Amino acid sequence: MEFETIAVEAKDGVAHLRLDRPAQANALNRAMWSELRAAVDALDEDPTVRVIVLSGNGKHFCAGIDLEMLGSLRAGASADCAGRAAETLRRTILDLQDVITGVERCRVPVVAAVHGACVGAGMDLASACDLRYSTEDARFVIKEIDMAVVADVGVLQRLPRIVGEGVTRELAYTGRTVGGGEAFGLRLVNGVYPDAEALAVGVAELAASLAAKPPLALRGTKHAITYARDHTVADALDQVATWNAGMLVSADLDEALAAARERRPAVYRD
Repeated sequence: MEFETIAVEAKDGVAHLRLDRPAQANALNRAMWSELRAAVDALDEDPTVRVIVLSGNGKHFCAGIDLEMLGSLRAGASADCAGRAAETLRRTILDLQDVITGVERCRVPVVAAVHGACVGAGMDLASACDLRYSTEDARFVIKEIDMAVVADVGVLQRLPRIVGEGVTRELAYTGRTVGGGEAFGLRLVNGVYPDAEALAVGVAELAASLAAKPPLALRGTKHAITYARDHTVADALDQVATWNAGMLVSADLDEALAAARERRPAVYRD
């Protein structure tokens, strides 16, 4: 896959998806929104990809929505019919939401490796990932309040399930900066590394270990956890029973049992 604003590399079951506008701190312009959706969808369809690592090239993870794009959205809301302009803006917001949701919807685990700034839409993107790791000097900010905007592409909906409602309200109301160490204490990130190099190595090791897991079970576990988050316990139990009724008896199960009997590492098919 060739993109202008995103770099993609896949090897040994792990796909590295990097936001690639380093001169703009990886701010999300229109092209990047479009290419992010295309890249995630393509990786989701690729049976050889078992884990995605999402990061940013340059000094930052993501500085949020590109200000030029934000300005164009503001200009578009000034059409001669307020109702039609509002409808167009709503459709645009829903489309941007779907780009972020595509990360969560992706069948395989997506691991965010955050260094430098993770601001605004960068927080939306990180919160849609399955796991988050950062450097000590990473900076997490829900910046929209200071731009006179309500964050609208996912962070206000997903972050409370990660760090709790009270913490989310504080961060969203104040727009204050959270460093890597505090982010770990808040459970916003799963782990913290001293610098970007150590982060890359640590996340790569984690991704490799996940890529060695049975693929069907890994995808099913992700789906079950996400489903349970949004449904009752009874509904979620029914869902996972149905999943296993259809997916449990598989070549992966046969290989897991054989590897256990033979006391060797299991090797799963794509």
